[in-house]
Amino acid sequence: MANAARAYILIECTVGRTKEVVTGLARLKGMKSVETVTGPYDVIAIVELATLNEIGDLVTQHIHPITGITRTVTCLVV
Repeated sequence: MANAARAYILIECTVGRTKEVVTGLARLKGMKSVETVTGPYDVIAIVELATLNEIGDLVTQHIHPITGITRTVTCLVV
């Protein structure tokens, strides 16, 4: 996608729900990568959509409601 907006989404999950979260995220439009990681976050997702507003809508309307997600931090690529 030329001139697309991109973001890294750092995700904390409820204990024992990481696999479900990864599966739910992978189904969403715009997901380029979804990886389980160690450290302060449980999952890092890379999203690429046409605009920053679309990324915001994806996070608030489709990512936050996924069962097992307790917190997200969205880092927009500049």
